[in-house]
Amino acid sequence: MRLPSLKFLKTFQVAAKLQSFKAAAEELFVTPSAVSHQIKALEEQLGVALFERGVRSLTLTDAGAHYLEHINDIFSKLESVTEQLQVRYGRTIIRLNVPPFFANELLLPRLSSFSQAREETDIRIETTFSAPKTHPPEADLSIVVGAGPWDGLTVHELFPQSFIAACSPAFLLENPINTYRDLNGKTLLLHEERRDAWERWATGLGIEPIKPNRLVRLDTMSAVVLAAEQGVGVALVPYRLSADRFIAGGLVKLFDAELTTNESYVLLHRPEDREREDLQELTRWILRECRVA
Repeated sequence: MRLPSLKFLKTFQVAAKLQSFKAAAEELFVTPSAVSHQIKALEEQLGVALFERGVRSLTLTDAGAHYLEHINDIFSKLESVTEQLQVRYGRTIIRLNVPPFFANELLLPRLSSFSQAREETDIRIETTFSAPKTHPPEADLSIVVGAGPWDGLTVHELFPQSFIAACSPAFLLENPINTYRDLNGKTLLLHEERRDAWERWATGLGIEPIKPNRLVRLDTMSAVVLAAEQGVGVALVPYRLSADRFIAGGLVKLFDAELTTNESYVLLHRPEDREREDLQELTRWILRECRVA
């Protein structure tokens, strides 16, 4: 049997991940028509439809979803074997997947200390706005926020996820807030993935729901925190990851009450990678940095 082109399989994987031929084309540095042609050629060779094409939508068929599971495993194994070859005969590479806000606030400002200590190790860091809820097959190490379960993975807990009400000093000066009730009539900021955060915060305190004059919803936590620092309104920000912003004075804490969750930031990797000294050294470094952060 003639096997499909590796190039076509990679195009299929990227298009399935992004659910867009146009976005896949941008990532692969080809034209959207080239992506469409490659997918069509792959479907014709396999004899099955991999995508359902709508006017403004692209979704996997059942066959496409099943095929994607195996394609992810195959590429993950191929990348692992390739990089193990580099580990043995050349420079080492660690593929690290991290939520964007974690990368911006904690990882990147401290990464130079690891780079200086292990100059022979290359690190490829990937951040995605829709952060994965488990260990991506293409990553060696990943930092994920969630509650698990983490079946079949080695897990290192970094710290619990909690949120605290905060705003800029300028906003607080113009909008005095001394009690929970003072939040009524103010602009509240929301992360799209946590639309019920303010309701949960009020419920946890046993107070009436806050009645803002306006809700501003943003699609990333980085945007939420930046909007709070710019005086747009009051936000529930990740307490641990925003610590440097409180110290620098860009944000001020309004109350001591935190919104606790059942989630934690965890560091994940596959059990078979525990023998990789480069990976274990980066793991130990991240654990140390999270303890002192």
